[in-house]
This record gives sequence, structure tokens and C-alpha cells, in this order.
Amino acid sequence: MTGISGAAAARAADALIRTMGGTEVILLFPAAGMPADAVAGLGLVDPGVEQAAISPVIVREFTMESGGLRPRVSDGPRRQIELLAGVSAMAEQVSQRNVASADVLFETALGLVYDGEVFHIQGFVVERLAGVAYLYRVAAVS
Repeated sequence: MTGISGAAAARAADALIRTMGGTEVILLFPAAGMPADAVAGLGLVDPGVEQAAISPVIVREFTMESGGLRPRVSDGPRRQIELLAGVSAMAEQVSQRNVASADVLFETALGLVYDGEVFHIQGFVVERLAGVAYLYRVAAVS
């Protein structure tokens, strides 16, 4: 009897995300270049951000009704979300940014944009099967 392989789990996760009507989020990264004038050297110029679209993903919002982790505004962040992204959704940005893995993308991102709102990435978990990453779970707050 043979078990499911890591590659098969990755394909299954990608298919599930597409089937459930995956949406798009945008990861924000610090811009690489700075203007050449002296003011930029003083930190008075905002270098801006680079945007990287990730799709398809599933976004789950946590609220009081859904048993969320932050039920009231007075307790902390206004909104908390969990992003589920498959390996294929991350592969294009991993390739474009020339990084080793999606882990590096999440570690270096300034935040993400969902539904027109900027969220801070609190942390992420890489789900693996047989040593192969198949799903990324990212927690973020606004």
C-alpha cells in the first residue's frame, strides 16, 4: 500500500483553493531603489513599496460570530484574517523575486493588502507532507 506523496498533496491543495473561489491579495515589499539626492540619504524620502499579487488564495476573516481570536476592537486589532495559499500561487513570486522559498517572501514582506485594507503579517505556518510544502497559512491583522 502506498501513501499520498507531497507533490500530490500540493496539487490537491491548489485544486481545493481554486474550487473554493480563491481571491487575490497583494504582498507589499520595500522598494529596492532610492532617489540619488541628498535628502533621500537623510531618510526624508519615502522609497515606496513594490506590490506582488498572489492568486488564488482563500481568506478567512475572524469575527466574534466565527469564534475569532480578537472579538472586540478594544481588545486589539480591528480585523484578523488567515490567508491560505497553495504552492502554485506562491511559485511565480518566488521565481520573480529570486528567493529560495515562499517562507522568505513572508518574512520580508511589509504586509499585505486585502479588500482595500493593509494588514500586518503576524506569522505563518508551512504545512508539509513527506517533506514537501503544500499549503501556506498566514495570520494577519489590520
